[in-house]
This record gives sequence, C-alpha cells and structure tokens, in this order.
Amino acid sequence: MDLNLTPDERQFRDEFRSWLTVNVPLPWSGESKDEHIAYLKRWQRTLFEGGWAGISWPKQYGGRGATLMQQAIFQEELALANAPHLIGTIGLSLVGPTLIAMGSESQKAQHLAKILSGEEIWCQGFSEPNAGSDLASLGTKAIREGDEFVVNGQKIWTSFAQIADYCLLLVRTDFESPKHKGITCLLLDMRLPGISVRPLRMMSGDSGFNEVFFSDVRVPVSHVLGRVNEGWSTAITALMNERANLGTGIQVLFPATSRPSSPARIP
Repeated sequence: MDLNLTPDERQFRDEFRSWLTVNVPLPWSGESKDEHIAYLKRWQRTLFEGGWAGISWPKQYGGRGATLMQQAIFQEELALANAPHLIGTIGLSLVGPTLIAMGSESQKAQHLAKILSGEEIWCQGFSEPNAGSDLASLGTKAIREGDEFVVNGQKIWTSFAQIADYCLLLVRTDFESPKHKGITCLLLDMRLPGISVRPLRMMSGDSGFNEVFFSDVRVPVSHVLGRVNEGWSTAITALMNERANLGTGIQVLFPATSRPSSPARIP
C-alpha cells in the first residue's frame, strides 16, 4: 500500500499551507469572552473568504467537494499552524451537511452561506435529562397550533447554546406512535421568546455545556427540517455527519499540548 500523497493531494496541502502562513491570526491573548468570540468569528470569516470553510461541502453550496484524504490534510495543516478552532464547527460539520441532504431550497438559501461565514452559530438540541443514549425517548413536546409548533421541554449538555443563533432541535410531535415514529426536527431561532439557557459548570470550572429550557416557544411549521413525525431519519443523518466530521475535526484541531478539557469550551 502506497501511503504517500498523490500529486493532487500535495498540491492541495501546499496551497492550504501557504494560505495559512499568511492568514492565521496571532494567538488570542485577551480576557474578554465577548472579544474572544468575535476573534473566533473573524477567523471563520477569513477562512470563508479564502474559500476554506466547509471544504467537504459540495461546490454548489460553497464548499470544495474535498475528498476524505483532503479533509484529513486540512485538519492536520490547521493543527500544525496552531490555527484557532472553528467556533462554527457544529454548523459546518453537522447542521450544514444535514441541511444539504434534507433541507428545502429556501432553508438552504437562508442558512448555508451564513453557516460557512460564521454569521450563524448553531447548537444541537438532542440530549435530555432522561434521553441521552436512548435518544428516541426524548420528551420535549411540540404541539401544532395552526402554522406554528408550541415547544415546551428541556435539553441538556448543549454545547455552544450560550452563544448560538440557531438550534437543530428534536421534539416529540406524535404522542401515540412508537417512540421512533413521532419525532420532528426543527430549525429553531434561539432568540425566540420563551428560551432560556443555563450554563453547566464543570469541576474544572469550564461551562461550555448548557441546559436549555423551552416555555411556549412558537416555531413556524416552515422551520421543520425533513418531514413532520419523521425526524428520526433526520436525526440519523445528523448523527452520521457528527461521527464523520465533527469528532475527527475536534480531535485534530487541538494538539495534545494545547487541547482544552472540553471540545465545547469557550475560554
């Protein structure tokens, strides 16, 4: 087996390495959390403008259609350059690919470019206090009233919820069907009335994870991703993207000497 890079892969690596040499910002040295978030958003915007955000996405949606090897090279070069981590990683690695696979054209037009540029930060509203490994047991309810769903319930261990603009949210919309059959996926605007976020402080002092509470939150039916009551298939698509993209990216982006105690940490 030949493990050497092909000429095309070497060209990809050299192009990205040269770009990083010019564009990687100086390491963050401030103390303000808000300024740090702005710093990370500027970095993702720089990647976007250089054509290096969402490289695995199809070209028609702003990506590069990168191969698996090119994606591995991309992550390795980011780590070698000690580049800042991507604050929009959930959107880039999980939400965006799921939207591309299952979203309507209007949903794609509304969100994809903003996910790439870092204008929209996303969180993932799946886990609940009584629905972690058994995700299909989730109990957050969404009852339809006309052209809206009214959402009530709670999510937990929600990374980036404290700064997120949107949430990929799983809710129960059918209470009579088997548990896998009555779930719907919503694209939830985190600025809607009735949403509250409470950070979970770890023993280390970090508070990158959060609890999110929903009290009569009204979400337009047009914000359903996929089909009503068929959200389990949407969830599986999202989780497959999470396994393929998100975990590897976080692992490689933080070298062992500088990796934070939690991949969701916002210092």
